[in-house]
Amino acid sequence: MARYTGPKHRLARREGINLLDKTSASLQRRLNIPPGIHGRKRKRALSEFGQQLREKQKAKVIYGVLEKQFKRLVNTVRESRGETGEMLISLLETRLDNVVYRLGFAKSRFQARQLVTHGHILVNGKKLTIPSYQVKVGDIVSPSEKIKKNLALKSVFDEKTNILAFIERKGLLGKLARMPKRADLEVPFNTQLIIEYYSR
Repeated sequence: MARYTGPKHRLARREGINLLDKTSASLQRRLNIPPGIHGRKRKRALSEFGQQLREKQKAKVIYGVLEKQFKRLVNTVRESRGETGEMLISLLETRLDNVVYRLGFAKSRFQARQLVTHGHILVNGKKLTIPSYQVKVGDIVSPSEKIKKNLALKSVFDEKTNILAFIERKGLLGKLARMPKRADLEVPFNTQLIIEYYSR
């Protein structure tokens, strides 16, 4: 399956905000300069379509989702009953790679995705290698026995993590306690503009 393998900083600089949870000093210093040879030139005002496009791109970069997957998620929430923006956030937050990241088993979503695809993450005791798997309420997520012994990741596992309200963690066991809500986290993109983009 296709995936982005280019420079990660370029993605954050394109949107002008730190979308990658990176703490690199060089990124913080250059966030206000768009990538490319003409990056320092004055930016033009965005049209309504341009604003919608940029919000969609932010969400895709944050969660590491490709266009086809993202469009499918948006179509799913548009066909469901309820607040579409909140349902979209719920579906993105309950992806397996994101839950692994939120539980503190990885430093970034990119690393979490790699752990999942390499078969190092168990869901209810069974190995799952699909990063887009939708974790259900009550599912138990944990690293495999093999990866627990990995010295490079031991420091990540032992690091204190700010656990969000919709998930629970005890030692190296994590659980989705309930479906996430918009109020549970700060979302740096406008879900309404994303829905409008796909409603054209």
